Amino acid sequence: MLNESLKALFNRDLNKLKVEIESYQKESNLWIIGEGTSNSAGNLCLHLIGNTNGFIGAQMGKTGYVRQRDLEFSLKNVPRAELLKKIEDTIIMVDSVLGTMTAEQFEAEYPIQVFWTPNVDRVFFASPVGPLDLSFGPN
Repeated sequence: MLNESLKALFNRDLNKLKVEIESYQKESNLWIIGEGTSNSAGNLCLHLIGNTNGFIGAQMGKTGYVRQRDLEFSLKNVPRAELLKKIEDTIIMVDSVLGTMTAEQFEAEYPIQVFWTPNVDRVFFASPVGPLDLSFGPN
């Protein structure tokens, strides 16, 4: 049951990310850093993809994904079609990994400690990605 709930939440939010990326009329605007923000929408998209593939795919699913976090923030002008493909691939990975996890695996301590306590780690990774807030809006 937890599997299906988590899959639904991640699918909902990753599909929302797709809608956000698709909503930019000018593809080049995905890489503009808006006033009052630190990163472009394109870089935030790469970061969400990397985070999800690293923490769910590599750690929980043993997919072999190797995260390159610095590139999530330094790459620019990745084509929209490539971003959308990466989101789709991430959705497939999440469905596959979470779909095969057992109750015992969900109860186990997360393989790496990200915060200060394993219990917080477990709760954090059971939470879905929140919607992308692009308050400066797609253009």
